[in-house]
Amino acid sequence: MLGEYRIRGRGAAEIAADVERAVGTGELQPGQPLPPMRDLAVRLGVNPNTVAAAYRTLRERGVIETAGRRGSRVRPKPATTGREQLRVEVPAGARDLSTGNPDPALLPRLAPALAAAAGQGDRRPVRYGDEPVDADLARTARAELDADGVPPGPLAVTSGSLDAIERILTAHLRPGDTVAVEDPGWGSLLDLIPALGLQAAPVGVDDEGPRAAELRRALESGARALIVTARAQNPTGASVTATRARALRAVLRDHPETLLVEDDHGHGIVDLPLHPLAGATRHWAFVRSAAKAYGPDLRLAVLAGDPVTVDRVRGRLGLGPGWVSLLLQRAVVRLWAEGAVDRAAVARSYGARRDALVDALAERGVGAHGRSGMNVWVPVPDETGAVARLLQSGWAVAPGARFRLASRPGVRITISPLTPEDITPLADAIATAVRPSPPRAYA
Repeated sequence: MLGEYRIRGRGAAEIAADVERAVGTGELQPGQPLPPMRDLAVRLGVNPNTVAAAYRTLRERGVIETAGRRGSRVRPKPATTGREQLRVEVPAGARDLSTGNPDPALLPRLAPALAAAAGQGDRRPVRYGDEPVDADLARTARAELDADGVPPGPLAVTSGSLDAIERILTAHLRPGDTVAVEDPGWGSLLDLIPALGLQAAPVGVDDEGPRAAELRRALESGARALIVTARAQNPTGASVTATRARALRAVLRDHPETLLVEDDHGHGIVDLPLHPLAGATRHWAFVRSAAKAYGPDLRLAVLAGDPVTVDRVRGRLGLGPGWVSLLLQRAVVRLWAEGAVDRAAVARSYGARRDALVDALAERGVGAHGRSGMNVWVPVPDETGAVARLLQSGWAVAPGARFRLASRPGVRITISPLTPEDITPLADAIATAVRPSPPRAYA
């Protein structure tokens, strides 16, 4: 039953827009069934094909799902609302460990690099039709990719990792295709997939990355793409080891048509070596963004990949924004050239905070995960209760529902705001909030 809400509209676009608006405002709730297509067509006085077209649009947008004879219903986590609705309201006086933001003290000042890039008088103004990737950026990025074992391939530049991933997926996939994703995984990515009309197949994660057996099951069940976080996995801190990379590559060799996307957003804040999967399949892309090491406002990612994938991404960029500002690209080159970020020192700083918290929790009998990056994942038996109790103790953490599909409950704690003096009181509060302690496995 739809309760009090009555869907309105005469054309398919109007009906779809009305349902999408109602989901966004909460008038239609997650899991709520929609009327059978013929019933709604009779009530609205339209052809059943019109309603069918509206429902198809809503499915492709990730707003509703259809389960055979059970009919159509609002998705449990519709793309219209997204996982951002699961953010915790942080009261005055509470410490906010829920954001996933880097430590501002470890970020460089961007203004001098931007000013210097703008003041390069020997360069003529950028014009339509110019090469969209700065030559110095391409040369420097390619040298680092070569050193890390990423296969040769052309480059593109996008406005951050998520922009790159969206363009890669739309370059190869169609609505209804399935993408294998890490679970728990990046909440924004888990929102993006249904918004593109794609299906997500969860692949469990441990400290060494996605589990090879679960990836094999996903690919054998029809998943056409895989998205992997190389290091600093959000939310668990997992980092793909050499052993796990070999196992994953072995699976991918049996599925060479899989679209492989690797996200290395941890580059610059992690001191663990990279073990890339790139090149294990026919179509692949390796994405490296600047946001975590240089600041979230630096919307730039370098994408390397096979010629077909990069050509398609660059072609779509040309039909939209055209290119990422060459001024921004040159500023990033200057930041790299000047060593504006001491990568080893940044990695040590985050590592010291992560390790201190994980060790303090272990002393209190609480299992936690944080092998790399700026987050610690704590499995909990009662996610809502743990978040509420921590908030009462003055600590705001992110509920695991923002990052999960089928994995067990947990909370994500961003360690970048922590000082050494925070570790003991925070560990005490977490231990109190999560007891009884859950098993160590988190997927």
